[in-house]
Amino acid sequence: DRGIPGVNGRPADVSRSTTYFDHGDYIDDKSQSLRSRLAYELNADWQLRHTLGVFKLDSDFDNTYQTGYDPKTNTVSRQHWQQDLTTRNVFNNVELEGGFDTFGLEHRLLTGIELGSQRRDPKLYSARDGKTVPSLDLNQPNRRLSHTGSMRLSSNNHTEVESRALYIQDQLRLNDQWQLLGGLRHDRFEVDTTNKLLDIQQNVKSHSTSPRVGLVWTPLEHHSFYASWSKTFTPAGGGLIGITPNATGNVNDLSPELTKQKEIGVKSDWFDERLSTTLAVYELELYNRRTSDPLDRTITLLTGEQRSRGVELTATGKIVDNWYVRGGVGLQDAKVEKDNNGFEGKRISDVAKRNASLFITWKPEMGWYAETGLTLVGDRYADNLNTVVLPGYGRWDALAGFRQKEWDVRAALNNIADKNYYASATSAAQIQPGEPRSLVVTGTYSF
Repeated sequence: DRGIPGVNGRPADVSRSTTYFDHGDYIDDKSQSLRSRLAYELNADWQLRHTLGVFKLDSDFDNTYQTGYDPKTNTVSRQHWQQDLTTRNVFNNVELEGGFDTFGLEHRLLTGIELGSQRRDPKLYSARDGKTVPSLDLNQPNRRLSHTGSMRLSSNNHTEVESRALYIQDQLRLNDQWQLLGGLRHDRFEVDTTNKLLDIQQNVKSHSTSPRVGLVWTPLEHHSFYASWSKTFTPAGGGLIGITPNATGNVNDLSPELTKQKEIGVKSDWFDERLSTTLAVYELELYNRRTSDPLDRTITLLTGEQRSRGVELTATGKIVDNWYVRGGVGLQDAKVEKDNNGFEGKRISDVAKRNASLFITWKPEMGWYAETGLTLVGDRYADNLNTVVLPGYGRWDALAGFRQKEWDVRAALNNIADKNYYASATSAAQIQPGEPRSLVVTGTYSF
């Protein structure tokens, strides 16, 4: 279910049970995963750790989803896709952590190496003629009006990804008031993709060094001021290489996307350390963002830039006895700063300017426990052109449980007021309503 479309700048005024997919659509996933973690104490100060992860997925889906709304006919247009996908990921991480002193300075050193390997084979089919995918009435969709035309193989790629990373980080304690953290991480990626439809093979290698610096100043016993700066990168994946079936040669800019983050804040303890708060001011810049060439949509360029600036206050603490509180409030201004497709100056889709939450918990060490609270989310845009607004909402949730040493059973009642709201959106045509009132019961046993 891809949700509902936007109509006249707002989510369509239809029941949240209204859906526009085909009655025969399905998703069939079979996943297998293995994860192990081994820690070895070399001595009182040093530890060696190894983490292994293996993941395998076989996925088939048949999906008819909405692509837009036509006010003249009051209908929702749709497209039909099918995919067969197999993927296998292997991840290895070995790291060493420990402490030592030099010239009276205390060091906490972390260093490690990561090795990753991925094999991915997606085969995607689309409706050969979009006119054969029937549009549906906005208010009374007949989901038995199915796609009747043929399907065409639109992409058939084989992608192999090899990744290697080496990192080191040192947390240096200068004295009782000052701590300094510095780190470097070097990544190398090699992506090899074969477009089987066009018999095109492309190999892309990228590498980057990501620095990280942090400073903590504790002028008072219960108050610490901090500042941090970091830079990271995101390499091109196999989906971008040959992403356009008609692309020939290396026409897409496959350089990495880059991210910079700056943050300053203060962490404090209050009322004999019963309450802890964090006040943070941050700026997150994403540049070299991939955008389409406005003159040729089959070509991807790196001209975009996004910037998010905000302030956030969070608090957790013990009120009295077994009563606890947690919550926070955040203000964020997230905009597209540079773009060549008309998005410049627009708010980033699905990001609210205001968010808040407050939860009260009663949690003895054993036995019964309970929690209730509110989540508040401000209005957002469903699309990057800012044509459809998702109204803000508040949701009331609660849970109750019983815990013993080995086992824990809990029941969570979500959206107690059964409020209609819109949880997220991937486009103006695909807005996801929030779940109605629901009860979820879970149990865990530890041994």
